[in-house]
Parts: sequence; C-alpha cells; structure tokens
Amino acid sequence: MGHEGMADEMRDELTISLSIETLGAGGFEPPEERATFGLLSMTANGRLLTGAQEVDGGELRRGPHIAGYPLAEWLVWNWWRIRWECRRPTGAAASDWEFAHRMTTVGEGYAWPGISIFSDGRHAFLVSEPSREPSAIPLRYIGAEGHETVSASGLEASIDGSVADVLARLDAPATRETNLHRLWEDLQAERENPEHARFRRFEARLGCDPDDIPEDTIRARLDDAAALGEEALGEIAAAAAVAGEGPDRMMSSADIAETAASSGFDADPGDAVTLSAAAVAPDAEAWRAGVRMAQELREREGLNGHPIPNARLAAFAGTTA
Repeated sequence: MGHEGMADEMRDELTISLSIETLGAGGFEPPEERATFGLLSMTANGRLLTGAQEVDGGELRRGPHIAGYPLAEWLVWNWWRIRWECRRPTGAAASDWEFAHRMTTVGEGYAWPGISIFSDGRHAFLVSEPSREPSAIPLRYIGAEGHETVSASGLEASIDGSVADVLARLDAPATRETNLHRLWEDLQAERENPEHARFRRFEARLGCDPDDIPEDTIRARLDDAAALGEEALGEIAAAAAVAGEGPDRMMSSADIAETAASSGFDADPGDAVTLSAAAVAPDAEAWRAGVRMAQELREREGLNGHPIPNARLAAFAGTTA
C-alpha cells in the first residue's frame, strides 16, 4: 500500500505499507490476491502496530505476509463505521462491533493482527493487542501497549492512500473490474454527496451498516439537528449505540426539552465563565481538553486546589446552586 501519509514531524502520523512479494506456487488463490500479496506493516506515531514473532523460529518481523485485496475490501466496506463510530463496551453487541473495527475479522485464511480502529469523529484510535492464541497461528503478534491517537482526517487519508495503492496493482485484464472497484466507486460517490454522507455518518454513529435503518427513521432523527445541532445529535446517537439502543430509543429534541422543563434549572450562558480560545480549541482528546480548561480556570480564579463552594461552582456555569 506504500502510503506514508503525513509529514514526519507531525505526531499524528499513520502509515500503512505493503511490500510487493510473490505468492508461492499453488494457483488456487484469486488473481486479485496474487496481485496484491506482500508484507503488511502499520505504524502510528512511529510505533509499530503489526510487530510479530515467528512461533517456530522466533524471528521478529514488521508484520505478516498477506494479500492487500481483502484488507482493502474490509476497509472500504466498513469505512463509515471506522471513520465515525466510537468504541463499544464489551457485551452482546461487541461481536458486531468487532466485525467492523477489528482486523482479525478480515478473514480469507490469513492470520491478521489484532488491531482495532475506531473514532470519535475528530480523533481516531488504534489499539494493537497481542495474539489471543499464539500457538494456533504461525505468527505471534506482540501488540503495542496502550493505544495510539491520530487525527481522524489523517486516518482517512491513510486509508484512502492504501486502497488507491491496492487498486493500482489490479491493472491486469483479469483484475480491472473487481468488487473492490465497485465498492470504492460507491464510497467515493457517497462521500462527495453531502446529503448521502450525512446519512452514512449518522448510521455509523448509531453503530449500523449502510441501509440497516429505514430511510424514514433516519430522516426523522436528522430533523432534530435543527434544534440540537449536528454535533450534539451525533453525540446523542453515539451514546445510544454505546447503550445498545437503536434510533427508536435515542433521545429526541422533544425528550430533552421535556426533561429540561421538569428537572432542569435556569441558566444564562452569558453569566458563565469564559475561557481563552487556546483552552477550548478542539485539537485534543476530550479528557485532555478538559484538563487544559480546568487548569486555566483554577489559575485564573485563584482556586489553588482548595474546595470550591457550590454557589461559586454554579456561577462558573451561569446558574444558581
């Protein structure tokens, strides 16, 4: 796939590369797999995610020998969910989530690394786990401790580049009109159409594949964006997905208004504390942005680590205790 992505000096760098190798004799593999065979290597922020060790000989490798074609198919088919769906907690819905986000589900007879890819819409997260049953496969994936965070736009660019490289290898007469070509054309058309993209993005945030939800249901929910805003609507959809609830059970603008009327308190944003543009800039994960804002507020208000009375805390939010 050979796509190097962003500049070296940037931290949020994702690279997906696939060397050109010759598949051994056999002749039973589809031509698109033979044309895209190679050693897969993925790095994020300079850390190797596909590192593996041969079980028998113990040799360390940068990654597995696989066919790039099924991986590209998987990336394109699941593109909307990879790009827009957040991580699910373990439970009944976890297996469905894994099929859209965990590379071990690509299949086609290859031993794929345990890499999961998901996003909050602004940032993308890559988790590389060691092999669950190392003795059952010829390669034991080592995994990378913790997770790596890259920009969602950087993830998008890396996937696009890797798919483009696979398509470039499918230049023989027998591989010029594959399923991957059709899927890629459909995805490009959806992304270029603002209304179609809006539908697909919302479906993904709900944890659904394209066309899993009736169009009328999606339209009814998207109408709430007029009152709530697109970002807030997306957050509500993501919360519903994490809770295992479908679009019929996610909170609507009417539900929120009713809750506010029955249980809410009057507040005036004009009375709330204001922070600097640097403190609230959405260029980091939510918890990092929260830490940054809390630090500025403590310093500016002279809190110095002391307990904050309820009345003062409420005043910061523009309401009463």
